[in-house]
Amino acid sequence: MIRLVVGLSWALILLHAIEIAVWALFFLWAECLPDAESAFYFSGVTYATVGYGDVVLPQPWRLLGPLEGLTGILMCGLSTGFFFAVFSRILGARLKTDSQ
Repeated sequence: MIRLVVGLSWALILLHAIEIAVWALFFLWAECLPDAESAFYFSGVTYATVGYGDVVLPQPWRLLGPLEGLTGILMCGLSTGFFFAVFSRILGARLKTDSQ
């Protein structure tokens, strides 16, 4: 059971990292940020809703920052719900098996 929980956790982290990378690649493609490091840093900070503010998008693209932050918080909430649903189902099945 521990392996499943750890594996699920890593899978969810990987999916979030992929989404952060997609946003960063878009920022690079649209030339919103000067380099890959800035794009990935900005995307990670924004997606995780940390929002340091040391790297910002140019004026015409600024509304994408809050959009990515909203996407990140919604996806993290969805992942949390999914994680606990799976964990509850596994734990419930295990408790049911142990009680019989």
